Amino acid sequence: MNDIKKKLQEEIAALEYELRNELPKEILKARAHGDLSENAEYHAAKDRQGLVNARLNHLKKRLADMSMVNLDKIPHDKVGLGSTVVVLDVRREEEITYNLVTSEEADAAKGKISTTSPIGRALLGKEVGDVARVQSPGGVKEMEILKLTTIHDAE
Repeated sequence: MNDIKKKLQEEIAALEYELRNELPKEILKARAHGDLSENAEYHAAKDRQGLVNARLNHLKKRLADMSMVNLDKIPHDKVGLGSTVVVLDVRREEEITYNLVTSEEADAAKGKISTTSPIGRALLGKEVGDVARVQSPGGVKEMEILKLTTIHDAE
């Protein structure tokens, strides 16, 4: 969790530097070229300024949200943030391991799925033996929970 906070803080610092130092210089330089109505450099810099500002606000909100994560509220015996879950895809009779992570850490190819993804949401709150159902393009996917390691077990 601290790694994610550090990554967010680093990106926030880089974007704040760009917003406060680099973009104002670009805007001033573009203004010097004259007529702003047809000045592509000026419009590009202003557009970038808006995008950077929006991303900065989003990251600050995510950082605040993460600071409020209370590990005591994550269940000890049910799937939650930080859990590693081994499931059986009932239709394909295949075992799959998922790690439930924040959206910043998600990497489906490595089995790291966000708690806000369809599979992540279906698994949250389930216990060993429960069946999670996920709507997919091919129909409803049923996954039986075979093994669970919570964030508390991993510590």
